[in-house]
Amino acid sequence: MPITRLINYWKDFVKSYRTVTSFRWLVIGVVVGTMSGLVAAGFFWLVESGKFLIQHQLAGIVSPDPAGEGLFEGPAGAYRPWVIPAFTTGTALLTGWLVKTFIPETINGGTDGTDSTINAFHNQGGIIKARVAIIKGLCSVLTIASGGSAGREGPITQMGAGIGSWLAKILDMSAKERRMLLLAGAAGGLGAIFRAPLGGALTAVEVIYREDFESEAILPSVMSSVVSYSIFTFFYGTDPIFGIPRFSFHDPRELIFYALLAFVCAAVGWLYVKTFYTIKYHIFFPLKEKIGLVWSMGLGGLAMGLLGILYPYTAHAGLVTGGILSGGYGWLELAILGQIPALGMCYIIIGKTVATSVTIGSGMSGGMFAPALFVGGMSGGLVGKLGHHFFPNIVTEPGAYILVGMAAFFAGVANAPIGPLIMVTELTQGYGLLAPLMLASALCIVLGRNFSLYEHQVENKFDSPAHAEDATINILEQMHVADFYNPGDVIVLEEGTTLKALTDIIAHSDQFYFPVRAQDGTYVGMVSIHNVRNWMFEEELHDLVVVRDLMSRPVYVRPDYDLYQALLRFVNTDYGQIPVVSETDTSDIIGLINRDDVFLAYAEAIAQVKGEGQEAAPDTEPGPAIKE
Repeated sequence: MPITRLINYWKDFVKSYRTVTSFRWLVIGVVVGTMSGLVAAGFFWLVESGKFLIQHQLAGIVSPDPAGEGLFEGPAGAYRPWVIPAFTTGTALLTGWLVKTFIPETINGGTDGTDSTINAFHNQGGIIKARVAIIKGLCSVLTIASGGSAGREGPITQMGAGIGSWLAKILDMSAKERRMLLLAGAAGGLGAIFRAPLGGALTAVEVIYREDFESEAILPSVMSSVVSYSIFTFFYGTDPIFGIPRFSFHDPRELIFYALLAFVCAAVGWLYVKTFYTIKYHIFFPLKEKIGLVWSMGLGGLAMGLLGILYPYTAHAGLVTGGILSGGYGWLELAILGQIPALGMCYIIIGKTVATSVTIGSGMSGGMFAPALFVGGMSGGLVGKLGHHFFPNIVTEPGAYILVGMAAFFAGVANAPIGPLIMVTELTQGYGLLAPLMLASALCIVLGRNFSLYEHQVENKFDSPAHAEDATINILEQMHVADFYNPGDVIVLEEGTTLKALTDIIAHSDQFYFPVRAQDGTYVGMVSIHNVRNWMFEEELHDLVVVRDLMSRPVYVRPDYDLYQALLRFVNTDYGQIPVVSETDTSDIIGLINRDDVFLAYAEAIAQVKGEGQEAAPDTEPGPAIKE
């Protein structure tokens, strides 16, 4: 029967979900990716429609769109440059009021949405409130659409991370699992909006550290990013963002110029980060103290709008174009295709750096990711242009330097060497530039080791509050339930057992906690004698109250679980005993593990480690302290 087969398939699915950890994370990754992909698709549509309405139709400003974007087409409206500062100022005032009224805890939340996600991972237990993600996302739409120099990647990272955090709360996950889902959601958002599933996943797990990455989150992050990318491309197609030719590296002598590119990107990166922090902390923070958040943000919006219309760049015949408005991917494509001269690149780099610092530094919502790629690409383009001018036989494809500059620049300012590199290979749909990408990114990482775009980024796991307990967890993770539980017959109660019968069972048993099963044999709950004690002497209730009325939620461990997993379940439930179930059937109870046994095992292991350290001490000779 088809229905019977479906039921069996469902049972097998549920069994695998409960017993196979990797399968469970795959399933959760699919769910997070589906939700992130839908949100990314909606967010992208809102941004593009808002840009078309405000900049193209109302302001009459035409900015180039890359080949893979530009959803809307139509004649530009009459040229009204005042529309841009009007909308950026209005957006800034609205954003300031919303933040101050509904999410004041985010006022000092960090650089942008990506940095807020990093902060949530390290310092907030992986929690991003739903209203934070929603308000920041909507304000980002208005910021980018009105012309604010900001990118989509930061907001969609935060919204995707918010989805992961919310789902972890629904599934009642631990803080560690919640952080993994946070990164999976961020990976889904990045993979979709960039149309680079692998690069998005790797960037999400490495950008939270300067010298490390969150390896445990790779599986759900990759699955989330792939699913999210698939959903996004269902709506908008699989074409990459840029419509450019494929570039290749074929002359080893060119590595000298790519090394020079790394030095240029590192220098511009330092200037980019320095400018941002100077404008944020030395201009807008004092303003905020004097006139308040809303008005200081309003001044930032006004400054951005005025800068946007007073800093144009004309590249199309007879049309006024916004050189520093919004994200700027269209300008990158023109530069890659060789349609922007070297002086134009210098001009746009300076304007974009200042405009982004004003936009994000004032507190407006948006991301620093896209502007960083923009500035990095133009910086690399300068090297390519000059190299091609003086050494045309060696530097034959100056457009390739823009792509390498994008990856190298962001690797340097964000300390993320792998993700951006993979993103560029996905954008170019080939590995022709892999060698120069690796060289330039590695050099930028070394040269930019003393500064970071993201304020909450930490050096490695040892510096993260999220991993503060790892030193002790590591000991428990090396021990397993199989070595410490008490195997044997366990008294399992039926849901319908009366209080009278239960009293007799307790009197003749040394168990303190009793698993409960339903009529179909499924493990459904736990009964503690502490809960029963209040009712045992109420004889008039003996035949009225049944076990179903007294039980609390079920919890279990398997023999292959480590003791840290067992400890978490004891802490979360406050049970003194927890059933141990078969590795293949969670309703097959094969023993009990006692809380005291876990604590004793931990204490003995700690004592053993300390003892080994003390025994080794006499064999060592004192020496000078080494500062790492």
